[in-house]
Amino acid sequence: MNKASKGFTLIELVVVITILGILAAFAIPRFAGLEREARIAAINGLAGSVRSGAVLAHSLNLAKGDAPDDDATMEGSDVTMEFRYPTADDAGILAVLQDASGFTTGDDGVFTKTGATTEATCIVTYTAPTALGESPGVTVTTGGC
Repeated sequence: MNKASKGFTLIELVVVITILGILAAFAIPRFAGLEREARIAAINGLAGSVRSGAVLAHSLNLAKGDAPDDDATMEGSDVTMEFRYPTADDAGILAVLQDASGFTTGDDGVFTKTGATTEATCIVTYTAPTALGESPGVTVTTGGC
């Protein structure tokens, strides 16, 4: 009586594992190199959010006809303003953003990417204007990402 065999032979399994190993050898280096690019993209995304948030706060101040140093309320958060833009501290620009997940912040407008290779050089820096009519500065540093 002839029975039909079910399953894979040892040779078939070895061939499949070998092919998967070869594919993995080519794919892993490509994925491993994306961490730095992901951190740079996160830094650039935060920089865009900081710029947009500062402009929105500025627009709100102008639209309401407030004095240049009147505080604003955005999405239920009080925002400290100076020269019609948010200040460079937690009560200013960080209050505008409301969420800076993945970044550590000081009370100085510097947002550092958590987990960067050299955190001191993977940052976004917000600089508030020093006079009426000036715009804030947003600087991106990605050297250590």
